Amino acid sequence: MLTWHTLGALRVTADGRDVTPTAPKVRQVLAVLLARRNSVVPLSVLTAELWSGRPPRSATATVQTYAYQLRKALHGGEDPGPGEDGPLATHAHGYALRVRPGECDAEEFTLLTEQARAALADADPAGALALLDRARQLWQGPPFADVAHGPALHGHTLRLEELQLQSEELRVTAGFRLGRHRELVGELKELACAHPLHEWFQGSLIIALERCGRRSEALAVYQRLSALLRDELGLDPSPGLQRLRQHVLTDEVSTADLDLLPG
Repeated sequence: MLTWHTLGALRVTADGRDVTPTAPKVRQVLAVLLARRNSVVPLSVLTAELWSGRPPRSATATVQTYAYQLRKALHGGEDPGPGEDGPLATHAHGYALRVRPGECDAEEFTLLTEQARAALADADPAGALALLDRARQLWQGPPFADVAHGPALHGHTLRLEELQLQSEELRVTAGFRLGRHRELVGELKELACAHPLHEWFQGSLIIALERCGRRSEALAVYQRLSALLRDELGLDPSPGLQRLRQHVLTDEVSTADLDLLPG
C-alpha cells in the first residue's frame, strides 16, 4: 500500500518503505500530480509549474523523462514492466496519479474537518473535538514544505492553509461549547500571535480571557488589534468586535459573542 504525505515534507511510502523520489524536478512533478490526484494533469500545467511559464523547447520530452523517473521510484527503483503503470497513468496529453481513499494525508485532513463541522452542527462538540485532534496530528508543516512551488502548487497550498485555519476555528468553537475557556487561552494566544490581523482569533481570545475573569487583558487585546489595524490598514475593528468590546466593559460576554466575529 502506498501512503502519500503532503502536509509538511513530501514523502511517499510503500508498505512502510520510503520510495520518495529525490530529484527536485521529479518531486515537483509528483507534488502537482498529488495536488490534482485522480484527475488528468495536462502537460501544459506541468511545464508551467516547472519552468514558470517559460518552458524550453524540450519541455515535453523532459517532462516525459521526469514521469518515467517518478514511475520508476514508485516501483522501488526498478523499471516497471510493459503495461505496468502502477499509480501513475499516462494519458494522451498528460498524466494522472491514482490515489485511493485513506492513502493521502491531505484528503484525510479534509474529511476529518468536514466530519467535525457536521458534528458541531449536530450539537456534538466533544465528537467534533476528537475528530479535529486527529486532523491536527496529520498537519506536520506547510504543504509540500520541501518542494519548489510554481503557480499550481502555490494555489493548492493556499487552499490547504485556509482549510487549516478553518479547522482551528472549529476547534475553538468546540472548546467554547464544552466550557473550556481557561484551556483555550494559551492556544488562542498562540493563534493570535501567529495571525495578528485575524479578527476571529483575536475576538475569540478576548472572549476566553473575559470568561476567565481577566477583563483587563481582554481589553488590552482589543486595543492592540485596534492600533494594528489602524497603523497597517487604516481600518477600525469590525462592528462585531466593537460590540464585543462593549460587552467586556459591561460584563455581558458569552460564547454567543462568537457569532459577532467576522468569519
